[in-house]
Amino acid sequence: MMRTRTTRLTTAAAAAALLGLAACSNGADSGDVSLSIVQSGDGQQGGALQHMADLYEEETGVQIDVVEVPNADLRTRLRNSAQAEDLPAMAFSPNIDPVWTDQMLDLTEISESAGFYPELNLEDPNDGLIKSLPSTLTAVGMFVNVDLWEEAGVEFPTTLEEEWSWDEFVDAATEVVDSTDAEFGLVMDSSAHRLRAFLHQFGSKSVWLEDGEAVTSPETATALEYFYDMHDSGFMPRSVWTAGDDPSATFKSGRVAAYYSGSWQIADFEETVTEFEWMSVPMPQQPVRATNYGQASAFVAFDGTGVEEETLDFAEWFYSAENYEIYCEMSRCLPPMEGLDIDYGDNAYAFEIYNGEIAASSGLFELQHIKHMRSNYLGTAVDSEPLQDETVRYLNDEITLDEAIENILTVTTETREG
Repeated sequence: MMRTRTTRLTTAAAAAALLGLAACSNGADSGDVSLSIVQSGDGQQGGALQHMADLYEEETGVQIDVVEVPNADLRTRLRNSAQAEDLPAMAFSPNIDPVWTDQMLDLTEISESAGFYPELNLEDPNDGLIKSLPSTLTAVGMFVNVDLWEEAGVEFPTTLEEEWSWDEFVDAATEVVDSTDAEFGLVMDSSAHRLRAFLHQFGSKSVWLEDGEAVTSPETATALEYFYDMHDSGFMPRSVWTAGDDPSATFKSGRVAAYYSGSWQIADFEETVTEFEWMSVPMPQQPVRATNYGQASAFVAFDGTGVEEETLDFAEWFYSAENYEIYCEMSRCLPPMEGLDIDYGDNAYAFEIYNGEIAASSGLFELQHIKHMRSNYLGTAVDSEPLQDETVRYLNDEITLDEAIENILTVTTETREG
């Protein structure tokens, strides 16, 4: 239920009724308040948000219009809206865009009441205000094809109390491939986000800036060479990282022992993977237990819409514990705060694994999250991913390992601001 803003919403609604106030560009008719929220979500997330919108309208009479935009178009959509002075009331945006940072509402009060993990409460360095809230968390994780492992008679860990190294995982998955009709031991999303988790598990902190210069540690080279060897041996399919093949479809073919992806796959797998049993498992350690996690998107609310108060009321209602629990259950998402009682059904064990690996990785995440969010607010973020780009060139034997690392550091130094 709504808390501190309830009285204000009632007052605002009464004033709107008396004045016949329309909600400007957000679609209200004859004094009825209507708020639009723009997002790019899968069917599960979109359905969950629509459900919350329906609940909110039942409780308050305020209509929430959920506007789905393809992910590739969302940034342009919001930019064009800002330039046309026609921003929606709110959005779940993949990034903070300097085109509209000066039109973001202050969400500090809601952030404090929601109780997000401290590392997620990042202030705008320009004015010290919290202007974005995490939609949900996503985290890198591993899935196995249970049928293949059982057919091969090979065991695998199922809880955080059980551990395996990357060497042990590769040996075990190789045995699965040799004993079944599996074609590959592992497939991994072609993504710097996933690769950073892999580097962390070898003891690397990936790449960071010191006095304006990008640096790394010897463990980065160790991990990248290991990654190369898994491709070179045929343990992993080259075509995913070097030719753009779909890793999810490759795993769903039923001929891959394990898939290195993340928590966002759970909702999809529940619906679409019916030909074999799958399971989330702890990721290997060499020797570090770690994942890479972050907000799925940023909740932002905009000034100048004429419905600012109503928008803040919805945001506080949405992030209240009892309502946000409903959203996480329906969307099968990880919450960005502790203390919620979320029923994930049969896959509750999987989210316990993710939460445990997140807890082991908080320091690593904080460094990356702060750098990423600061660069977005300051307008210094870039679209290139030198870690991924140079790793692909290394896998293709276009450059050596040493050259790949040198290029990663050089490009990072040139394009990032500390």
